[in-house]
Amino acid sequence: WAEARATAERAPRQRGGHRGGHLTPVSVPLSSALGLTLAAPLIALTDLPSFDTSAMDGWAVSGPGPWDVREEGVLAGHTAHAPLTDGEAVRIATGARIPPDTTAVLRSEHGRTDDSGRLHATAATRAPHTVSHGQDIRPRGQECRNGDQLLPVGTLVTPPVLGMAAAAGYDTLTVVPRPRAAVFVLGDELLGEGLPHDGLIRDALGPLLPPWLRALGADVVDVRRVGDDEDALHQALTACEADIVLTTGGTAAGPVDHVHPTLRRLGAELLVDGVAVRPGHPMLLARIAEKRYLVGLPGNPLAAVSGLVTLAEPLLRTLAARPAPEGYTLPLRDAVQGHPHDTRLVPVALRGDRALPLLYNGPAMLRGIAAADALAVVPPGGAKPGYEAELLDLPWASGGIGVCFT
Repeated sequence: WAEARATAERAPRQRGGHRGGHLTPVSVPLSSALGLTLAAPLIALTDLPSFDTSAMDGWAVSGPGPWDVREEGVLAGHTAHAPLTDGEAVRIATGARIPPDTTAVLRSEHGRTDDSGRLHATAATRAPHTVSHGQDIRPRGQECRNGDQLLPVGTLVTPPVLGMAAAAGYDTLTVVPRPRAAVFVLGDELLGEGLPHDGLIRDALGPLLPPWLRALGADVVDVRRVGDDEDALHQALTACEADIVLTTGGTAAGPVDHVHPTLRRLGAELLVDGVAVRPGHPMLLARIAEKRYLVGLPGNPLAAVSGLVTLAEPLLRTLAARPAPEGYTLPLRDAVQGHPHDTRLVPVALRGDRALPLLYNGPAMLRGIAAADALAVVPPGGAKPGYEAELLDLPWASGGIGVCFT
């Protein structure tokens, strides 16, 4: 199982493209960059702040007090004002440009004007009529200088990164785009609506997979039903231009399992053909063209989820140049029965400092994963209570920036 995940993660690095295996960078407006990864360092295009500014509402003062106060104040966004003379002050707003020859900014709560309109410093921590040179002034270049590297390549674009970029003068960012994903739901037995009847069952993966893929950072460009017909599957794959195609079902060797024959017709390179994991061992990964991949998921819902986190997630992460999540473990509250030879992925709920294995974890069941916060990696042979299990967070439980269900 671990080898299969590693194979999926490194697959895009083995054939052309960028050394890191990610998609070709693009330039996008700030409004479209959230959740993407920087493909170029964020370099300051100006000093920040770009001029001396007031850090507080109050008065800009020159020399020791008391001070004569100018009538016209200084507001943020206005042009430069005349220099202050010694013993002079002017009302100033937070963020406003400091007039030349200003000694300091006296906060509103630290000053008062007398009956003749002269300004006095009243802060108890200072001697009368004095201010510290430069107090409450943000000097030009305090945060950065023009040309400084603010953030390196590989940084995930979060809301604060967008704010930093805007402050530094950017209108666009060079980023790695979202991989384009297509979902082909295979099977003649699937219903799109209504109750199961007459041997037909509801399609659970059509509603489940697209939002999960979006949460992993993919741009889902196509979701379609494909019948149990090899020619139909071949035609759909030939016409599809997505970076990654996910199929559901048809990965075993039954009479209507057409994925393997279709991959042979396409001349695809089979990278993973079965994984020692339960549920989901018939999953597969293939390179169907240069820089294009197919992840074959089993048809049972929880088995498909297993294939999604085993093969699709690391593949998408490399294509999008997204950082790998930090691994962690928690002790299992209860024992988990294991497979004699294969790894098991078991839905768990996080309860304090322990992971509670959930029932209804069979390959065809979704009741357990619907209540889960994570999947626990259970080694062959099972695990006893207290076993420190590796956990794979589910995207909506970890609350990452890439979570988007719309």
